[in-house]
Amino acid sequence: MAYQFKTMTQEQAENIAFNWHYDAEYSFYDMNSDREDLEEFLNPETRGNSTFAVTIDCNLIGFFIVNKVADMTFDIGLGMNPNLTGKGKGLEFLKAGMDFLLSKYTAEKITLSVATFNQRAIKVYRRFGFIDVETFMQNTNGSTFEFLRMEYNC
Repeated sequence: MAYQFKTMTQEQAENIAFNWHYDAEYSFYDMNSDREDLEEFLNPETRGNSTFAVTIDCNLIGFFIVNKVADMTFDIGLGMNPNLTGKGKGLEFLKAGMDFLLSKYTAEKITLSVATFNQRAIKVYRRFGFIDVETFMQNTNGSTFEFLRMEYNC
């Protein structure tokens, strides 16, 4: 599949924020689950040029966020359209995102954080080559949750 990455438009951000709803425990990832995250995602200034809409044939299938956190180190965040999750497409989506990142930036290390209950995503990240670094507690979505920080050495 031909994934395309372009800086996210306001219309795309609003579509994701208001129309993408995940099932069961994954509703944790609904944008409206955390007011601060929602406001940040909807604000074009905070989104800047680091949040990319991922499309295939003009269909919005996901987003990919790239933030430089240190010299040659980038932190990523990503999400797939809820209609596509749990169908074995995660590794291909992650690979496309990583290929995009490495074609656009010079990176030695890429990090990400994922809620520890999300074993489905953790399995994908490990299959790609991310390694576990540490777990930590984070306040979000009105409570405190355990997250796993992972990293990939390029």
